[in-house]
Amino acid sequence: MMDQITFANPDFLYGLLVVPLALVWYFFRKNKQQAYVQFSDTTLFSSFKTSWKVYFRHSLFALRWLAITLLIISLARPQTSSSKQNMTIEGIDIILSLDVSGSMLARDLKPDRLEASKDVAREFIQKRPNDRIGLVIFSGETFTQVPLTTDHSVLKNMFTDIKSGMIEDGTAIGDGLATAVSRLRDSKAISKVVILLTDGVNNAGSVDPMTAAEIAKVFGIRVYTIGVGSYGTAPYPVQTPFGIQLRDMKVEIDEALLQDIAVQTDGKYFRATSNKKLEEIYQEIDQLERSKIDVTEFKRKHEEFIPLALLALGLLLLEFILRQTVLRSVTA
Repeated sequence: MMDQITFANPDFLYGLLVVPLALVWYFFRKNKQQAYVQFSDTTLFSSFKTSWKVYFRHSLFALRWLAITLLIISLARPQTSSSKQNMTIEGIDIILSLDVSGSMLARDLKPDRLEASKDVAREFIQKRPNDRIGLVIFSGETFTQVPLTTDHSVLKNMFTDIKSGMIEDGTAIGDGLATAVSRLRDSKAISKVVILLTDGVNNAGSVDPMTAAEIAKVFGIRVYTIGVGSYGTAPYPVQTPFGIQLRDMKVEIDEALLQDIAVQTDGKYFRATSNKKLEEIYQEIDQLERSKIDVTEFKRKHEEFIPLALLALGLLLLEFILRQTVLRSVTA
């Protein structure tokens, strides 16, 4: 990449001030010049065609001062520099493990817990273009929706198809974590992370959550756990003979378990009681897990005065040749 031109000896550029002075001097000198031979009548010369030499008589002055200008710039030593950056990105592999059980339809978050979690997760993905990210969903069983990928547009589009009830209902926290760990265990990334989001108590699945946490620790995987839901009760849609009605249901989140998982894996536990709080949690995780970028910059200066000096010498040589040949003047 080429930078702007700089000068090693910029003080020499003040010499350019003499160029306009020379132009003024030349203009007034030519106007004051008098003919050596005077005629009372110039009719005799009217039949003669004007020689091309008349039109080019000022070219000698132009060549000389153009050469002088170039020599002054050459003395100032113009330089350009080229720079190159070597950038190394320390990648982070992240698996989002998302609870899609029926309780995620509670509407203490807007429009409900599941949709709010999907929206915030999409924004989180948007901010991390350099990381591989995958998606695991779980309820009574677990399913890998998207393996680790850098194609974030496909990943974000897959959130559209995530619905509560698409797999067997329940809350298999251990299975959701174990599946996420299995997707990361062969990763060569410097940092491996699982973000596990749930709103319930482990009541299904075949893997104990703490066993899954111990496996995560063995593979150097850090787990951030998020408990979603307000304290006390939350409005939950229930089908009745009169249509869907909202009824307050007790919120049950095994915070002790989620905290233990986070501690076991050197992660952190968060509680999201509102959309805003959920956004703040993802923002904090985003800051905690930042990709490291090492930039090494190389700069090299290039001298540009040599072509200018050679051109100036060429112009002076041309001016000398023209003055001694085709544009030679005779003085008495």
